[in-house]
Amino acid sequence: QVQPVESGGGLVQAGGSLKLSCTTSGSIAIFSNYAMAWYRQAPGKQRETVASISMRDGSATNYSDSVKGRFTISRDNAAKTVYLQMNSLTPEDTAIYYCNVVRPSLRGPWGQGTQVTVSS
Repeated sequence: QVQPVESGGGLVQAGGSLKLSCTTSGSIAIFSNYAMAWYRQAPGKQRETVASISMRDGSATNYSDSVKGRFTISRDNAAKTVYLQMNSLTPEDTAIYYCNVVRPSLRGPWGQGTQVTVSS
């Protein structure tokens, strides 16, 4: 299992950008073999998957329709870190952002997340 720690959130104006980081515990070997994803939860809504990246070389990525073309997920296995570059932010992107392993049976505990607030 990996324990994620998210960072990089903040307050930004609509149209702005932020880059989130998710650093994990455990070994590089374990992290490298996990597909990872970013999730978000807005007030009063269920947690949703924003973007995912395949294990090892991260050559396969997927995005929700709401962020496609604006967000980019990437990974650095040596640093055991997953990133989420967010551009052209809108108020609808306001949420707490989390990262974790894609496969539920392999997930560790959820981290505290990082708050992203986009003002209009």
